[in-house]
Amino acid sequence: MKQRGWEFWVDRGGTFTDIVARSPTGELIVRKLLSEDPERYRDAAVAGIRAIIGDADTAIDAVKMGTTVATNALLERRGEPVLLAITRGFRDALRIGNQARPKLFDRQIKLPTPLYQDVIEIDERVSAEGEVFRGVDTAGARQAMAAAYSRGLRAVAIVLMHADRYPAHEAVLAAIAREIGFTQLSVSHDMARLIKLIPRGDTAVVDAYLSPVLRRYVDQVSGELGRTRLLFMQCSLVGTGGRYRRDGQDRAGGWLSASGWLRHGGNLDRCFLVRRQL
Repeated sequence: MKQRGWEFWVDRGGTFTDIVARSPTGELIVRKLLSEDPERYRDAAVAGIRAIIGDADTAIDAVKMGTTVATNALLERRGEPVLLAITRGFRDALRIGNQARPKLFDRQIKLPTPLYQDVIEIDERVSAEGEVFRGVDTAGARQAMAAAYSRGLRAVAIVLMHADRYPAHEAVLAAIAREIGFTQLSVSHDMARLIKLIPRGDTAVVDAYLSPVLRRYVDQVSGELGRTRLLFMQCSLVGTGGRYRRDGQDRAGGWLSASGWLRHGGNLDRCFLVRRQL
């Protein structure tokens, strides 16, 4: 019979990181560390795990972690600079939003700062029935994307009218962005096939804004822990639904209501465990 290894449950918050460990003998050990203490350690979760098991080559069965890294980045506006590529004529659509607001009778509406840093308009148009009124101006799109890339942008959110049902134009733009060298592509029909442009566009923007932050953290932790079974709990915000696949990884939910949550306030709704086998 295989001997049980260590198991760890980690809650990495913005201020403190809490760790519960179960030893091979069944003993429970609890530790609390500051999440940010750069003079002592690079990452609190890894430091806490190492402090518990010591330097010995001890078997770890699993590390299960919940983290607010992405949530903190969203609240503190520390996400990845994002380029929004949207159908010509709609550059301000996500900025304007759908006019829903928490205080209906306020006369002065203060809109939040957009998460995207720059916008390019794509000369293309497809009808709601799928008729192509205007094909993608690939030369113009490539030139605009390349200019944004030269300015240092590496994340792009691609949001086109009616791409929920007719995504071919978005696929063309994604291929161009990939060729140019963008490392984060958030394509709206891949994120959430919603009929309405605003929630679908908000989803893509927030995904482009937060995914690189979360990916860097996951890679950092997994790199320091080595070949350990690492599972992350991901909480999607109210309104998210289903699972989707992107870049060959199965992900839970998305960031569908993050923008709505920013606009109007809200609460966390669904949580998933996402397994990352290393």
